Amino acid sequence: MPYIARKDRAPYQRAVNELAALVPGDRTARPGHMNYIISLLIRRVYGESMRYADHNEVVGLLNCVQQEFYRRATAPYEDEKIAQEGDLTDL
Repeated sequence: MPYIARKDRAPYQRAVNELAALVPGDRTARPGHMNYIISLLIRRVYGESMRYADHNEVVGLLNCVQQEFYRRATAPYEDEKIAQEGDLTDL
């Protein structure tokens, strides 16, 4: 879960806002920049000599980020589009 205490959020918000402002809006360039930022952050946090437990933690973390994004952002978007355009069962 991506939830931390409110008191711990402010330093991250400032840093993320500054970083987000640097990411290009171009849809063809954005994925590479996002991948670079995320990969670099992982390297900075975990270091160069990661052990299996660290790799396992990072893979689990990235999987949870993906699932949380899907649950909180993508699924509601899909539900909205189903309501607007109709479901497959309407064929």
